[in-house]
Amino acid sequence: MSTLHLLSHILDRSADRFPDKDAVRFNGQALTYAEWATRANALASALIAQGVRRGERVGIYLNKSLESAVTIYGIWKAGAAYVPLDPQSPPARLKFAIADCGMRHIVTSPVKAAALDELATGTPLECAIGTNDSSPMLRCMPWDEVYALGGATPSVFVMEQDLAYVMYTSGSTGTPKGLMHTHHSGLSYAQLSADLYGVTDSDRLSNHSPLHFDMSTFDFFSGPLRGATTVIIPEAYTKLPASLSKLIQDERLTIWYSVTTALVQLLLRGVLQSRDLSALRWILYGGEPFHPRQLRELMMLVPSARVSNVYGPAEVNQCTYYHVPDLPNDFDESIPIGHVWDNSEGLLLDEHDNEAAHGEIGELVVRTPTMMRGYWDRPDLNARAFYRRPVFGDYEDVFYRTGDLMRRDADGNLRFCGRKDRQIKTRGYRVELDEVESALAVHRDVDECAVFTIPDDEGSTLIHAAVILKPGASTNEATLKSEVAVRIPPYAVPVAIALMDDFPRTGTGKIDRRALREQTINTRTVAGATVQML
Repeated sequence: MSTLHLLSHILDRSADRFPDKDAVRFNGQALTYAEWATRANALASALIAQGVRRGERVGIYLNKSLESAVTIYGIWKAGAAYVPLDPQSPPARLKFAIADCGMRHIVTSPVKAAALDELATGTPLECAIGTNDSSPMLRCMPWDEVYALGGATPSVFVMEQDLAYVMYTSGSTGTPKGLMHTHHSGLSYAQLSADLYGVTDSDRLSNHSPLHFDMSTFDFFSGPLRGATTVIIPEAYTKLPASLSKLIQDERLTIWYSVTTALVQLLLRGVLQSRDLSALRWILYGGEPFHPRQLRELMMLVPSARVSNVYGPAEVNQCTYYHVPDLPNDFDESIPIGHVWDNSEGLLLDEHDNEAAHGEIGELVVRTPTMMRGYWDRPDLNARAFYRRPVFGDYEDVFYRTGDLMRRDADGNLRFCGRKDRQIKTRGYRVELDEVESALAVHRDVDECAVFTIPDDEGSTLIHAAVILKPGASTNEATLKSEVAVRIPPYAVPVAIALMDDFPRTGTGKIDRRALREQTINTRTVAGATVQML
């Protein structure tokens, strides 16, 4: 197969070129490219037999596993789009996504069987592939029956403009929003990133991010495009830096891609100085700033690897890069996000949508083939998400509004200067602070609430909250946290919720969140004693 116009063609071509090569590894097990393709074809046949039609959305409700890799391509080969569901998210959030995009089928595993009936209640869900649970609400089909169907490629007509995946992310109104990516946008990303980082069939990639995180697309799109081996990192290893660094050593990983926090954890607790990491040739990080002192230390410990700062909202996958040079000891500036990559255009706009003057701060808008089609069933968001530049007649260029404020340096590099809205990144996850506030505001004991952020010592941002309780309410911080956790993902739950009698306010009576933040930074109550924060 010489021409690629669908993401599923990636696997077919590599299975032809590298049939016996390890394509994906997990916990000491592996699938060759031929085995991966055969299993994906079998899953596609099973999905079609269960009624999946072209253009449908199929959920992936799996922990990290070899089956997660099979499922992505099996869904594509059935002509459908995959929707990754965060296994750690509360059921209410998962049910919203299932109902929102009309999901009738879900691919899962036996360990998730207990949760399936609850997810099916009040949603269109009717079939679960990957479990033999005798659910009264769902048709179920275990993996052994799926694989018994054989490996012939189903004949399904799909175009590059058709939907490939829908990824849900935090929404400012309290409900998640679904990003729609096509085969064209996904394949464009795979090709641009594989070219930029020189991915070859000799590479071994780290799949550190879960499927519901957009960083995972590099591992499952770009790696297979070039015949590389993708090593899926078990979830337990992501919490044990010393074990993770040993896995990087033992698997001889060549390209690492993760959020900044994961690398800071490796630096602080991963005993990198005792590992042989000479196979690493490129370290990619993104999602949050990297403190120059820590980044310099990492580069000294892994001198074999180039390091790049990767930037791009999930709506456009990646769109800029900065190859970090050697950092002198006295370097203490923020690391730029760099230049817009090939076949893409970036503009900085002022508050009137005019191009910002050179050196001035403006919102970055991006025109790129990796851009999403839009938000699922959200015409209101789509109307605001894009900037349209007239060209001639009724023809216009369409740019995605990132919401990120940037300044262009004299050398052309872009520098991040903040957000236009209340969206933040915490541990690499994108969170709308208004969604967290919405979850707190509906609590029966909360009269008023405010959510704000505090920087931590690992280069990330922590979510804090303050509440005023209703008269007579006697709830506590622990109870508030546990009850809010049923509405939002674990990474969005505030690390601390202060109970207050009143808030600092502006002259117009609005909550002064900046003052709340400064109070929390300056002093913090721990076990009844007030301590000064560094």
